Amino acid sequence: MAAYTEASILSLASLDHIRLRAGMYIGRLGNGSQKEDGIYTLFKEVVDNGIDEFIMGHGKSLKISASDKQISIQDQGRGIPLGKLIDCVSKINTGAKYTQDVFHFSVGLNGVGLKAVNALSEIFSVRSVRKKKYHLATFHRGVLQESKQGSTKDPDGTFVSFTPDPSIFPEFTFNHDFLKDKIRQYTYLHSGLEIRFNDEVFISHNGLKDLFDAEITEPPLYSPLFFQNEDLTFIFSHLEGNTERYFSFVNGQETLDGGTHLTAFKEAIVKGVNEFFGKTFVSNDIREGIVGCIAIKIASPIFESQTKNKLGNTQIRSSLIKDVKEAIVQALRKDKVAPELLLEKIKFNEKTRKNIQFIKQDLKSKQKKVHYKIPKLRDCKFHYNDRSLYGEASSIFLTEGESASASILASRNPLTQAVFSLRGKPMNVFSLEETKMYKNDELFYLATALGITQNEIQHLRYNKVILATDADVDGMHIRNLLITFFLKTLLPLVENNHLFILETPLFKVRNKTTTLYYYSEQEKMQALQQFGKKDSSLEITRFKGLGEISPKEFAAFIGPEIRLTPVTITSLESISSILQFYMGKNTKERKQFIMDNLITDF
Repeated sequence: MAAYTEASILSLASLDHIRLRAGMYIGRLGNGSQKEDGIYTLFKEVVDNGIDEFIMGHGKSLKISASDKQISIQDQGRGIPLGKLIDCVSKINTGAKYTQDVFHFSVGLNGVGLKAVNALSEIFSVRSVRKKKYHLATFHRGVLQESKQGSTKDPDGTFVSFTPDPSIFPEFTFNHDFLKDKIRQYTYLHSGLEIRFNDEVFISHNGLKDLFDAEITEPPLYSPLFFQNEDLTFIFSHLEGNTERYFSFVNGQETLDGGTHLTAFKEAIVKGVNEFFGKTFVSNDIREGIVGCIAIKIASPIFESQTKNKLGNTQIRSSLIKDVKEAIVQALRKDKVAPELLLEKIKFNEKTRKNIQFIKQDLKSKQKKVHYKIPKLRDCKFHYNDRSLYGEASSIFLTEGESASASILASRNPLTQAVFSLRGKPMNVFSLEETKMYKNDELFYLATALGITQNEIQHLRYNKVILATDADVDGMHIRNLLITFFLKTLLPLVENNHLFILETPLFKVRNKTTTLYYYSEQEKMQALQQFGKKDSSLEITRFKGLGEISPKEFAAFIGPEIRLTPVTITSLESISSILQFYMGKNTKERKQFIMDNLITDF
């Protein structure tokens, strides 16, 4: 190991630090296949500047052009001051948003946004026009390549074009549907703002009302309660289900992880409803089934990270609760229909909760009786709740059918590896009443085998719960059904990193002397090149189900070299909407999504 001396201390330039520690500035990197990937954060950082200009009354539209690899944004704002243009896009902590002199309600307060886009782009160009003068600057991976100034007839505004650096975002591609979803959201939050994206035009005249209508896939139980003033807008109603779903925003920035404003909103709903009815209903009875949106404007937002997903201004909590509560009471007093329907929903939730409490008590007593004779469970000797060294290594494989179970049973380590065999496909619990869910034998035995009840994992018997399903469509469906069950009823299991997916090989490639296994089509094609196409003894086997893998082979796949993919949660707030789309009753919407995104070979 090298000596720790003065020579070990490095001082990095601003943009070098961003490139070296990109995740600190934009969160996850990714390749564009997920909405949370970093290239969409770069897009947002640029658009936010144009939105800030719109908020301040400068310009009514944005023009955005996008290809798979490049995005350009043109606003109609005042233009970045020409003499400071290069500093504003290359020197960290440089900007005009530290005070409220020229930007009142901005999310770009850290002087980082455009610098991060510049640093993480292979090519970054910015052109500012002010009073018939322009300044153009072009960068390559944060290093200035060209700077031009001159006269122009173009109107004031700022133009930014960037191509993310493929060395930081390997094989990235902009998903235009993700971009359009974000653009729609911008228009919902800024009524009257027109955004032109390639050949499409987006504009909203009803703000959060349009967002609410776009996001719910079933009729609300009553007309949404809506309130709006200069600094606060909210809307909410209830659906038939029991899932809470919220959308929260600060100065036009979506806060996926909520924060002070969302916590205050939830509390204010409970206080307002109880005050109106003169009751003390339990908070969950009031909120179950709710869909709500809240957007606030504050002068100096404090976010818990550069990605601005969670608001941390604690000083706004009490006043926000007061304002929202009073607005809810007034809205209910004016509405002749909503109060009665809301009360029916609360009483239904209350009755359901009490029924579930009774069933859970009965469930616990039954679990004690069947603990050592659970059907389809082949247990191991040591368990996680033993709190021993072997207990830390404990795992349980959830398999589909006897065939897959047989292969794992014959090759497992009986000291630390248990197997639970499912009888066909489990129930889709997303839209299921909890009272029915707890009475389902398959799910009852599964919960009992794991040693857990709803959202209680202190007695969890296995450190790793491993989904071992076939690598076909049915296997993927069963996997999704199980993940839905865990996310809806046993969320702490996932939050505490106990849920995994077993990765098994799709192909076995062998010749007279060598046998190798591959986990993807790409790996297999690379292997064929290594083996050589002229090898006449080459044999390729495609595994369709776990039962096709012999116990001898399986021992290697669930031994020390086991490949597991953890099931993780990027955003707690997005769980409900994701489950609603993929596992809800919106079959028509999902079918259309498939048709729109179907890729064929002909």
